[in-house]
Amino acid sequence: MSTRTFKLNNLKFGFALLLALLFVAAYPSTDVFAKLKKAKYGTIKILTTPGGLLLTIDGQVKGETLTEYRSFDLEPGTHNVVVKLPNGTLWARDIEVPAGRVKCVVVNYRPLPPPPKSPCPFPVNVSAPNSVAEGEIITYAADVTYGGASDLRYKWTISPSAARIMSGAGTPTITIDSTGLGGQRVIATLAVDDGSADPACAQTAQAVSVVAPIVKTSIVAREFDECNNCAFDDQKARLDNLAVELQNDPTTKAYIIAYGGRTSPISQVERLMTRARDYLTTERAIDGSRLVIINGGFREQDSVELWLVPSGAAPPRATPTIQAGEVKPTGPTRRRRG
Repeated sequence: MSTRTFKLNNLKFGFALLLALLFVAAYPSTDVFAKLKKAKYGTIKILTTPGGLLLTIDGQVKGETLTEYRSFDLEPGTHNVVVKLPNGTLWARDIEVPAGRVKCVVVNYRPLPPPPKSPCPFPVNVSAPNSVAEGEIITYAADVTYGGASDLRYKWTISPSAARIMSGAGTPTITIDSTGLGGQRVIATLAVDDGSADPACAQTAQAVSVVAPIVKTSIVAREFDECNNCAFDDQKARLDNLAVELQNDPTTKAYIIAYGGRTSPISQVERLMTRARDYLTTERAIDGSRLVIINGGFREQDSVELWLVPSGAAPPRATPTIQAGEVKPTGPTRRRRG
């Protein structure tokens, strides 16, 4: 390689490095992380009554439907969903699937009688899930037998008032956001008419979905281990297990509560606290900011409690069983072998 070519390659590398640094400066790390955390797909859940119907999504056969939900993760956007009904006709809808959300779709097949002599829309059938989890999107889909030439008008009424139509107002299919509706019944009532003044041409149908509330679990600290009058080798094995738990969940802190015994040396509590902290930070490389070391007072014998405290949980409290005045300390601490 000539000297000129070598210098030219170095110049290109330096220019690329400069562009990379400018990119990092223009897009702070928090923005990059935010983009990484953005959901890359949405989920559609489909069931039919009866089951065993051929299902196609975006032209791809997905097998047969069931009378319980089948879930499909899809890229955000509009997807064409087709179900082949027992009478050979196709139930087809273009369904919007938002990123990071779950949309529930139910298709209830009911054999329809031959179209009536009247050109009015009749009968009207509305399909919807019997129940959904709070936060899922409810799909209400209407089927109408109609032999007339006029365009039908679809008017939806939703209860309770807090329910919000996300899409489809004025069409045969609407979606409802169930967020905040936990424990309530969402009632969708559809009025269909052909625009004429004939009362017989104004038909209604209704469907109800129950929104199951989100079960909130309380976040609590849990005692991971307790070692009474343990040799250090025994305690190290317990600390190893604690370190694994901390490494598996970076949001959790460890509380270590040390107790001196009734006849322990005066400095025993401090010794227990120090060796536990030093072992975890030095031997297991645990960040010291994730450790809370507490002098718990006194019990009948030396004791060390290990607690795992998730983010948001109330920290544990020391539970001494002996008052300081009842302690009869011995001489200096003697190191146990091992």
